[in-house]
Amino acid sequence: METLGQTTMNRNLSKNEVSENEGFYQLFKNSPIPGRNILDNLGLYINRQNLSRILFMNDLYKKIVNLQGIICEFGVLWGSNLALFESFRGMYEPYNFGRKIVGFDTFEGFPEVHEKDGEHKIIQKGAYAVTKGYEDYLSAVLNYHERQSPITHIKKYELVKGNAAKTVKEYLERNPETIIAFAYFDLDLYEPTKACLEAILPHLVRGAVIGFDELNWHEFPGETRAFNEVLGINNFTIHKDPNNPRPSYIIFTPPPPPPPPPRAHKHKSIQPTHI
Repeated sequence: METLGQTTMNRNLSKNEVSENEGFYQLFKNSPIPGRNILDNLGLYINRQNLSRILFMNDLYKKIVNLQGIICEFGVLWGSNLALFESFRGMYEPYNFGRKIVGFDTFEGFPEVHEKDGEHKIIQKGAYAVTKGYEDYLSAVLNYHERQSPITHIKKYELVKGNAAKTVKEYLERNPETIIAFAYFDLDLYEPTKACLEAILPHLVRGAVIGFDELNWHEFPGETRAFNEVLGINNFTIHKDPNNPRPSYIIFTPPPPPPPPPRAHKHKSIQPTHI
């Protein structure tokens, strides 16, 4: 676990990995590449772990290209996934102005924790906070990515600040027409994960992708417990990526409606025959 300013986060790194990463960061920081050329050479600095995650998100996005609906991410943090989704939209469906991307986050870390969230030292109020006012910076970044594709006069992303357990319900009340094709959960905690799953269920299209960052993860048991209570572990095939030990996803296939009750048969009474 490391603390960066007001941000506390769990990195699951050994001391050697922390040292290696710090040394590599200094290598990046002191790059002799001219500033305006660094963005064109990010492949130099993306390591195997981060590249595999980008490819995983790309694979998930491709599964929804032929589905109607928006994308929701619950737990944005620094917004890397949102930026990737904007780029994927520009690559695979640049004219789909209906593919809105909506990110839900407090931007102030965990709002509260529940007893079902376990006892790991990272599970505390304020963990995973970002720097103050970061959502304004993220909006500027997302605006840039949006301008790199057609139909720039239509804003196709939204950041919803606050406790997602409450703001998702408010968002869906304001936008009752919402259909969701892809939802990604990185809230880590039991209560907001359960509340958001319950809220979006009526809005999920059949075949929608629902991704999770901490299913079956010992340090954050709340996410799995919420998943099991709302969707049921035995009701879905839970897929994972061979290059990523943590994230997983399901394809939403709601159970068929129960068959109608059998119709009662009317029996004709047989009248006695008189001779």
